[in-house]
Amino acid sequence: MQSFLTGLQFLSRIRIVRQNDWSNERFSRSVRYFPLVGASVGAVMALVSYLLIFVLPFVGVTIPTAALSAILLALWLYFGGGLTCDGFMDTMDGVFSGRDREKMLVIMKDSRVGANGVVGFVMLALLKWAMLMSIPHAYIPMAFFMAAVLGKLAMVIAIVRFPYARPDGIGKMFQLCANNTTLFVAAGCTVVCLLPFGISSLICGIGAVCGTLCLGRYVTRVLGGLTGDVYGAINETIELMVLILLVFITNYR
Repeated sequence: MQSFLTGLQFLSRIRIVRQNDWSNERFSRSVRYFPLVGASVGAVMALVSYLLIFVLPFVGVTIPTAALSAILLALWLYFGGGLTCDGFMDTMDGVFSGRDREKMLVIMKDSRVGANGVVGFVMLALLKWAMLMSIPHAYIPMAFFMAAVLGKLAMVIAIVRFPYARPDGIGKMFQLCANNTTLFVAAGCTVVCLLPFGISSLICGIGAVCGTLCLGRYVTRVLGGLTGDVYGAINETIELMVLILLVFITNYR
């Protein structure tokens, strides 16, 4: 339970108890529960989206689709804590800088955000907004839940299956106790969370796993391994991929 709470507090703004122990071992043991962290954020977003889409109209308040998608995206970013978004921007700055491997890693560690990071994140946000607009309202709660769970599973796969590019760092702590058992537990949690969604979850799950492996291999070729920033970038990219898949699943089934 403590390991789950560590992951929840680190990767979201949801606070159940005050967490003071940030030991490397606890960080690493929290990895297996990342999909449950995603499920927690996804459940909050599913509830919020249900209230905005289905409950507010009963009291005479209907939010236009574009505004609704923007509000939900902003809340998603808020409850997610922004850490993975920061990792996405840093990864865009480094990987697409056109420099050598060592310089890329230096750029990614810089706290400042460059042009590639800004443009990349704006495009990411616009695409997520467009996908939320394109998914029928009845499936929006499901979309948030599935994207959040599979995004965190993608992080687990990246941590367990790919080498770390630096000798140390926050991301390195996640690998201390991360092994095949970690991946097995995370996959089991994911299956339990998404089983009620049937074929949709199967399609999105396969897409998420394949997308994660492709992204991991590409960045490993470029950087010689992954970093904590790349874990965040993979989470954000897989969330977007799940939304894209759900647009096709829900509109053309």
